[in-house]
Amino acid sequence: MRRREFIATLSGFGIKWVADSVGAHAEQRKSRVGALMVIAESDPDAQRFVKAIETQLDAAGWHNGRNLEITYRWGASDPQLLADYAQELVVSAPDVLLALGTPALVPQHKATTTIPILFTSVSDPVAQGFVASLARPGGNITGFANFEPNIGAKWLQLLKEVAPSVTQTNVMFNPNTSPYNSLRMHSIEIASPSFGVSTSEMVVQSKNDIKSGIELLATKTGSSLVVPSDSFTFRHSAFIVELAGIHRIPAVYAYSRFAYEGGLIAYGIDLVGQFGEAAAYIDRVLKGTKPADLPVQAPTRYTMVINLKSANALGLSTAPALLAAADEVVE
Repeated sequence: MRRREFIATLSGFGIKWVADSVGAHAEQRKSRVGALMVIAESDPDAQRFVKAIETQLDAAGWHNGRNLEITYRWGASDPQLLADYAQELVVSAPDVLLALGTPALVPQHKATTTIPILFTSVSDPVAQGFVASLARPGGNITGFANFEPNIGAKWLQLLKEVAPSVTQTNVMFNPNTSPYNSLRMHSIEIASPSFGVSTSEMVVQSKNDIKSGIELLATKTGSSLVVPSDSFTFRHSAFIVELAGIHRIPAVYAYSRFAYEGGLIAYGIDLVGQFGEAAAYIDRVLKGTKPADLPVQAPTRYTMVINLKSANALGLSTAPALLAAADEVVE
């Protein structure tokens, strides 16, 4: 072999070795996120949430499949499935864990005290014992809360504005998927006398419970419905909205999705937007910031959606001022 060819061959080997080393090093530097979602993968909003996370991470320089690996697990509001997935994700030792909703955060909280956990859509994380305080969460957990404690008063106010004849409201929830409901119920009970309504709980754990509960409301004059944040009711949103319409029950819901599906009025946080904000926290943790140094973010803005078609079907006259205050009116 000629000297020039020999040197070229060595150079080729050198270039290949450097390229392989760089590639291996890049592979080693791939960061990993384990996301536990309380909803099912088939949920109508599932891919919107995924897109919100990945779009914001991409903008921050984290590209899923390149320098980032995101593993999604979908719990479908099943406590046992969520617990199993939480354990699976923790064992895989990702750099960051993400939890959508209290039922997803509970098993992650139990499974690790060292892996950083970022949550979204969790009610009163201080009262539930996830963080020490909003400003100084401490430990390995921080994130984004979904409602302030006095949100119940706002829901009742909206109900009375859109349906003044309401004298009783029933709060629908599943205790297995919304263990924080006592906090929400307390808020509503305190506010109810000032709006001239009585309150009671409607515990539901199946579609039959939803059906029988709403049918019972239809037999009582002045009845209404409040549907707070709860992954179970979120999953059955279309079914709840349909029955409330059939039985002419005025209702206020925690998420816009209900109003888009035909519910009377919704007032709550923008879940998609909150995922975008959570992605910014993931970026900071991946770059070395500790969750203890990231304050829990309370909602700064709520979205109101009114379904005017549903209001008309119920024979309700919606005040121009209320319509003007809405972020969106579905006609």
